[in-house]
This record gives sequence, structure tokens and C-alpha cells, in this order.
Amino acid sequence: MSIESDCHKLLSRALDADESGQKELAIELYGQTVETILRIENRDSREKLHRFAMQALERAEELKGIRKNVPPSQLSVPQGMATTHPVRSSASVASPVHSPKLEVSGSRQAYTSEEKKVLEHTSHINAKVYVPFMDIDLMEKFHFPIPFTDKDGKLELAPKQKRDFVQWARVSELCENPQLIAGEHADFYSIRQTVVSDCSFVASLAVASLYEKKFKRRILTSIIYPRNSRDEPIYNPSGKYSIRMHVNGIPRKVVIDDYLPLGRYNQLLCSYSSNKSEFWVSLLEKAYMKLMGGYDFPGSNSNIDLHALTGWIPERASIRTKESDFNADAVFNRLREGLSAGRCLVTVATGDLTDAEAERTGLVSTHAYAVLDMREVDGVKLLQLKNPWSHLRWRGNYSELDVNHWTVELQQQLGYDPKLAANYDNGVFWIDYHSILNFFDVFYLNWDPALFQYTYCIHQSWSAGVGPTKDAYNVGDNPQFSLTVPAGKGSVWILLTRHITTIEDFRENREYITVLVYKNNGKRVYYPSDPPPYIDGVRINSPHYLCKIRLDPASVRKYTLVISQYEKSATIYYSLRAFCRNKFELKQIDNRFQTVENLNGEWKGRTAGGCPNHPLTYKNNPLYRLHIGPKDTSQLVVELRGPKVYQVGLELTVVSLEDPEVTAPFISQSTGSYRSGFCVLDLEAIPAGVYQLRPSTFLPEQESPYFLKVKSTTNCVIEKIN
Repeated sequence: MSIESDCHKLLSRALDADESGQKELAIELYGQTVETILRIENRDSREKLHRFAMQALERAEELKGIRKNVPPSQLSVPQGMATTHPVRSSASVASPVHSPKLEVSGSRQAYTSEEKKVLEHTSHINAKVYVPFMDIDLMEKFHFPIPFTDKDGKLELAPKQKRDFVQWARVSELCENPQLIAGEHADFYSIRQTVVSDCSFVASLAVASLYEKKFKRRILTSIIYPRNSRDEPIYNPSGKYSIRMHVNGIPRKVVIDDYLPLGRYNQLLCSYSSNKSEFWVSLLEKAYMKLMGGYDFPGSNSNIDLHALTGWIPERASIRTKESDFNADAVFNRLREGLSAGRCLVTVATGDLTDAEAERTGLVSTHAYAVLDMREVDGVKLLQLKNPWSHLRWRGNYSELDVNHWTVELQQQLGYDPKLAANYDNGVFWIDYHSILNFFDVFYLNWDPALFQYTYCIHQSWSAGVGPTKDAYNVGDNPQFSLTVPAGKGSVWILLTRHITTIEDFRENREYITVLVYKNNGKRVYYPSDPPPYIDGVRINSPHYLCKIRLDPASVRKYTLVISQYEKSATIYYSLRAFCRNKFELKQIDNRFQTVENLNGEWKGRTAGGCPNHPLTYKNNPLYRLHIGPKDTSQLVVELRGPKVYQVGLELTVVSLEDPEVTAPFISQSTGSYRSGFCVLDLEAIPAGVYQLRPSTFLPEQESPYFLKVKSTTNCVIEKIN
């Protein structure tokens, strides 16, 4: 009862502040009520108190002016169970300055009950709760009589940090006049990585801060709160910061204090700015490390990091020089055009390098580098990179050590003096594209969502027990979606994001997922290769997977999207989001059946009769009679499962129809070619009546058990005849 009592007291205090006109305090207390309930570990207790959270959340929204006004006197402390989850509709999530206001391509604005459950479940990340970042969070209280201390406690340190760690120190203890950002913008040159293994995150900070300087648009620093009247993030003497990060399908709130780890020589044991009075680098890293479970971080990639920081669409471009379909020039031109126009952010990562290669080249094995610039001069393709360590540079062609390639004209065009650069190693260097192809493995791109006008997102879960472990024979139980796209130019982009809730899952990610695209007129697909996929997705263990479907200039197209996996071992929570310049329709294929019957049978002795090629014995196969009605028409789906070593098939025959005036759509319907271990009949608009169903193997005398599943949108009575 103590938890209920605490929530009761918090809500009562909020009501008192509300009724006395203390708007800011009331919003703060309502928010504390919601967070207190979400932090309850016991699910039953949390469910019981959900209505508290809903009322607190709704009243806070009313105070902010984003809901119709209901006086606080109408709020009460309810008893009993709640049936909904305190997750806001998509229309109420806060949109900071840098986020494009894409239109929703569809009529649905609010989350469904299932989506709320998914988003609530995956708000529990590494034993902490990260609630959606909402409009009311823009009114959050940041100033306190005493400095703020994060109630979640100190972050777990990495082993290299523990070796030199002495104490945690507040920002105010590290310099006399601390600032969040020194100067007009965050400076990418000032970023320094230390002992935390987050090179991709630090590279992400570099490319995002460079973008802000170059294009005068805040895509990174706009996620930091508090802010001043000019909407700029500011240093907070009270030590509380709120960071808006895109995690598990939606923007979420990450609250931190300003304690940072110090070493034995009074040095920061985290990434920092070379400007000793600015702390945006350290605080953004701390927020991300908190989200990831602590500084003992297994490493990431910039797709994941930049999506969390900016919400920009992640794409992976593997460097596959040994594959015939890899067009190196096309990749370079696409990246250069996107980077120069401000449409994308780019990093690049090395693969495994031997010690000898690393020593010879100056490159670091499996390491991320920020891509600052891409140029083509007199037919030579060049990239300017930055090592997050801010030292250790490339030693090959077009490095500052190269005396053969740096002509006076080239130096002038690039604004680069190799002799001057040789005097100071800041980790920035030029490298030719040919060397990139030789020593690097992958480009990580993140595209601006503002390239599109419309978007739509669905949040779902895929239970571990639904569908086969592998998708080798049957994808009929996989989550599937119908996508209708208009005629026109361009593409529709489909982003699949798997939600991750523990650092162990991140460290040992064994869930390989992808999106398969079929030209199946938006209907359910059962066989993974029939029809063959229009786009056969690559199964990767990254949280994000992007595929692009080109529009047909002449006609509307309807596709089926199938979520696919390899050796699924646990329930998967995911978000599926589409982007397009034109309106489109994305909806789940969710056939709801009135009748679902599971039947066990066996081919044995005389009843193992084989296929119709053996007419004398085929008639001896097991036979079922189906009475379908009373609806005039219905959808009927019959699935047959047997041993993979046997080819199996089904045949459905019309016996009689309920309405004698109706013409039967077929005399008999079969699954066609016999298939290994699995086949399905999916028939739409079949008339009410009596039918016979016969399962068989391809050859006689193939004895085995089998399993039938019969699904119908109307009543279906099944009797076994033989």
C-alpha cells in the first residue's frame, strides 16, 4: 500500500497546486506521478495504478493547452484496475525545432491499445524507465534550491575508467565559468574521445555538429534542455538536464545530472571538449551512456547513434568491391551529393585490420570515422575524415605525409596545407576513395526526414511462439502489411526498427530481422519464394533496416511487406515506419477468423494414398467434410504441415451449396505443386455450403502424422469421413 499512498500524495499535491493556480508546480507534480507509476517493477501493481497516471497525464496536457479543459475538481484518485497505458497519441509528442513536421499518411492519429502496450513495455530500458518526450516536458522544472542529483544513481563505469577513477565531480567544480556551448555553435574540432569505447557516437557528434555550423540548423543541440529565450541550450547551475532521444520507436526523455567521472590526474574519464569551459560533449555522451546501461558500453554504429540523436533515417552502404553489382562511382556520387546538399550525415568504418596494416596505414581496426567532406578534383575522388580520438591519422596517399600528390592547385582547391597540418595532429585528414575501398568496410548514412512530406508508423510485437523458428518454408504467420503507393516519381522508404531493452541484447544481438517486399497485391504471403520477393531483404542484427521501393510512374502499386527473421528466439518488439513524398496507405494484414480449428491426423497403411497421379490409392487418403455458413460468402484458409522430407498437398472439392441459385466458383481447388512439409489453401469469397478436404503426400506409402489448421470468417463445422 505504500506505493499507492505515495502516488496518492503526489496526485493530491498536484491537485492542490493546480487549484491554487501554481501551473508550473502542478505540471511538475503530475509528471512525477506518471514517472513514479511507470517505475513500479511489479506489473500487477503498475496496472492497478495506471488510471492514476492517465488522469495525471491528461490534466498536465490540459494545463499546457493541448487538450480540452477539464477543471481539476473533476479529477479523483480512482481505485481498481486500469485498462489502458499512459502513452500519448502521436499527435501529442513534442516536436522540437529540428524535427520536420511530416504529414501522417492516413486517418489514424492515436495509438492503438496494442501499440500502447508495445511502447510501454519498451520504455523499460536497462532497468530504468524512459517515458515519451511530450509537450509538457517543455515546461519541466530545472532550477532547484540545491543541486539536482539523478535518482537513478551514478552510471556504471567501464573497466578502463575504473582503473584510474578517483571521484565524480560536478561541472561547476571543474571550471569557474562553465558553459554548455562556447561560441555561436558546437565545434566539431573540439571533440575528444577518451577511454569509453564509443567511437561511433563521438563520430556522430562530429558530423552532426559540423552540419549545424555549415547549414545553420540545430539538429543536435536542439535535443538538450533547458533552453533560453532564443531557444538555445544553456548551462544549468542546478545540474539537471533533459535530453530528447529517439529510442524504441519514439522520442524519449533521458534525465541526467552533471556529475562526471574524474581520474587521478584530475582528467575527465569521458569524452570532452578541448575548450575546458564547455560541456555539451560530456553531457550528451553521459545521457546516451545512461540509456545504454552505463559507460561500460560494447560499442555501436553511427546509424544507431545518429538516429537516437537526430531521428534521421539510417541507411547502411556496405563496401562490396568483390561483388559484381557494386557500383563504387555511384555510391561516391550519391554520398557526395547528399552530404554537400545537407540531406544526409555520413560516417565510415574500417573492418578488421592486422597489426601490420594498422601500423602501416595509421588506421584503427573496426573504428568509426566522421566524414567531413567529399570532393572530386581532376577525376580524383577524395574524402576528408576525422578520427574521434583527435589524433592518429592516415599515412597513405593524400595524407599530410604524401609528397607526391599535393600539387599547389589541389591545395588551393581544398584549402589544405599538408606542411601546416603535419605540425599538429588533430585527427583530421584527406584520403583518396580508392584507399577507402581497400581498407574500409561500410558507410553509415542518416537521411533528413524532411526529404519527404508524408509518413506513417506502426508499433507491434511478434511473439516468440508465433510462426516457425526459421522462415525457410512458411512466412504465413509472420507479421504482414499491405502497402499501397501512388503512381509517380521517387520512392517510398520503409524503416524497420527493432526495440532493444537491455545492454545484453545490444552486446549479444542474435535477432536477425528484415523486411521482404512482394508484388502480391497486398494479400498475405505464405511461401517465402512463391511468389519470389520483389525485394529480398538482407537479415542483419542491427536494430535498423531500411529498404526502398521505387514508384511506378504510370500506375498505383500494391505490395505485401513481410517482417522476416532468422532463428527467432524471443518476442520481438518493433516499429515499421514508411516515408514518401506522396500519400500512401500502410496497414496491417490482420485477418480475423470466426472459426479456427486445429486437427491432428495421420497417413498410415491404406490411408497413405499419395497424390492424384495414383488414382487407385489417392481416394484412400484422409477425408474431411466442411459445413461453411451461414454467411453468404467467407474466406477459408487451410494449412497443412507434415515432415519436411515429404511433399504434401491439399484438395478442396465442392459437394453442395447453400443457395442453389449460386454458381460454384470451382469444382475443386488444390494447392498445386506439392511442397516440402507445408502447403496452404487461401480462398476468398467462397459460397456457403458443404465441401470436402483431402490432404495427401506426393507418393503412396509415405506414412506420417500431419497437422491441419482450418480458419474461416464464418462458422465452419468439420467432420472426419475417413
